[in-house]
Amino acid sequence: MSTLAPTLQAFFTDRLARQRQASGHTIAAYRDALKLLLVFTEQRTGKSPSDVDIKDLDAPLIGAFLNHLETDRGNSVRTRNARLAAIHSLFRYAALRHPEDAAVIQRVLAIPPKRFDRALITYLTEEEITALLAAPDRSTWTGRRDHALLMLACRTGLRATELTHLTVGDVHLGTGAHVSCLGKGRKQRITPLTATTVRVLDTWLAERGRMPADPLFITRRGGQLSRDALERRVAKYAATAAKSCPTLREKKVSPHVLRHSAAMALLRAGVDSSVIALWLGHESVATVQVYIHADLALKERALARTAPQDVTPGRYQPPDAMLDFLDGL
Repeated sequence: MSTLAPTLQAFFTDRLARQRQASGHTIAAYRDALKLLLVFTEQRTGKSPSDVDIKDLDAPLIGAFLNHLETDRGNSVRTRNARLAAIHSLFRYAALRHPEDAAVIQRVLAIPPKRFDRALITYLTEEEITALLAAPDRSTWTGRRDHALLMLACRTGLRATELTHLTVGDVHLGTGAHVSCLGKGRKQRITPLTATTVRVLDTWLAERGRMPADPLFITRRGGQLSRDALERRVAKYAATAAKSCPTLREKKVSPHVLRHSAAMALLRAGVDSSVIALWLGHESVATVQVYIHADLALKERALARTAPQDVTPGRYQPPDAMLDFLDGL
């Protein structure tokens, strides 16, 4: 009898679903990773997935699978590491049930995640946000919905899934106006709303209706707006806004870029990193450091504070137009 099949089934039903109460997104991600692994194993060993043993999934095969993800499937290093994390989680569970395969399991668990270069994040300036918010045609129902959606995304920094899963009852526009959501890791959090956002949402709710359990943002047919639809709407309005704000042409705007933009606005306003982490629903304050790295103006202000007192702070300015020309060569 295969040693993997019952372990794999118990991993999903007992470990993930019952013990960890993992979200549907986590279960789906682990499922996809392990399905890919089993298909790859069948191609390499000739064994059907139901007949694969734990000892068949040794470190050389897992290493070959990870290389396959990058070279043949074109996955990024981040995706490769996410697949490896799913495999590690399964093997840590298998170690408790199959001590006879401890040597194979430990060698797989010793495979490290791959290092990768971290690019600076993309975010929108206040001028670009203004242009984006002006892009929807608010004379139409769809335009008013999308304007409210973009406003909420830019001012709260909610994740795409959090935005699309909001209900009418999650929005509170009275004293202490805020929006409530169930975020990543099943963490419940509330995010305050600006006065402008409150006015926009109040107008939208008056048109949308106020049944608490209904989705806040719906399609023409009354269904919940999907994540794919949200991404298409953001890309469409970014292209429209680029006509009046040319700097948007240089940026690939997505819902996550709007999340970064909200974080950068808080950082530039002097909000403490720990507060920003709570605002965005980050597990660690260290995650906020990516925004500090991306903000050149913030670094320049820090540099100005450390400059000698007898030196005027600021960037170097050539004293002559000809020197300026030569410096630009």
